[in-house]
Amino acid sequence: MLSKSCALVGGVILAVSLATPLSPALADPAPQAATPAAPPAMIDALERDLGLSEAQVVTRLANEERAMSVEASLTSKLGSSFGGAWLNADASKLMVATTDAAAVADIQAQGAQPVVVARSMAQLNTTMQQLDAVSKGAKASLWYVDVAANTVSVQAPTIEAAEALVAAAGVDKSAVTVAVTAEQPTTFINIIGGAAYYIGSSRCSVGFSVTRGSTPGFVTAGHCGRAGSTTTQPTGTFQGSSFPGNDYAWVAAPGNTVTPYVRGSGGANVTVRGSTQAAVGSSICRSGSTTGWRCGTIQQHNASVRYSQGTVSGLTRTSACAEPGDSGGSFISGSQAQGMTSGGSGNCSVGGTTYHQPVNEALGAYGLTLRTG
Repeated sequence: MLSKSCALVGGVILAVSLATPLSPALADPAPQAATPAAPPAMIDALERDLGLSEAQVVTRLANEERAMSVEASLTSKLGSSFGGAWLNADASKLMVATTDAAAVADIQAQGAQPVVVARSMAQLNTTMQQLDAVSKGAKASLWYVDVAANTVSVQAPTIEAAEALVAAAGVDKSAVTVAVTAEQPTTFINIIGGAAYYIGSSRCSVGFSVTRGSTPGFVTAGHCGRAGSTTTQPTGTFQGSSFPGNDYAWVAAPGNTVTPYVRGSGGANVTVRGSTQAAVGSSICRSGSTTGWRCGTIQQHNASVRYSQGTVSGLTRTSACAEPGDSGGSFISGSQAQGMTSGGSGNCSVGGTTYHQPVNEALGAYGLTLRTG
């Protein structure tokens, strides 16, 4: 996808030499309660889209679930020195970055592989905020925290366009890389009717069932409708919507029954059991009313993209494909809800990149409770 890449200033990850070998991150986990097996439909889709065998999928999902717990624990323990976390290519090892070399032992103690880096996640997120603040009218296509490189990557149709955003933000150039990309993210709303739910003549997809007090409803993409807009199939009313900036909304749907399910491959139900964020490198599947159940991997968290309507920040970038009408639909990793389809580039015939709005931000913004099984 990238035809040219260059660093504005070098120096990203600092190498660490350890006298003793690192423990495999997820090879020998501590005993824990058994978790429900992944639905066959999810296993089938991951086999198809990631080119894995059934055994590899089962192992990967187990590793990813353990990684979620380890990442959450180390994020809290490392505090301001936390520099991000990601899984290696086959999801067998969790890498955890820190700016504090003294924290290496704490990371190893939880079975993860430490990487000492120059910048903390808080510093990288600050760089993102500075870029977001000056993005109106920018010609860059997207920017995100690249945890594995310990930088923020700014991508645009030309290097000059990427560099212009960096210059306008006045960020530390050593913390940023720029690259040319063919990506031109667009939202996946479709004015042609179809399944899922409608806003007038437009169609989007339900994200996840939620409640607010005793009121049932669902979360979806903010670009699908504004507060006060009404929906059909199911009937409801947008109670809140944030787009651009964010891309989330919630629809109150009295008289409808909330369920803890996402529609998986072949129409089989996939049960939602929580909303713990999966690590970069984890497998992820999405469900939408146009292309159904599609899978890929998480490429980056905290990405910003520039749609024609404005910049949306805090998105997660994935290799799962999507098409118009899939907007608002569910992203799920294992049994954990991840987010709602925002937009992307490409399609499911040639492949593409899709971004989702993390679900936890929407739940917190509106005081919603995720319906889980």
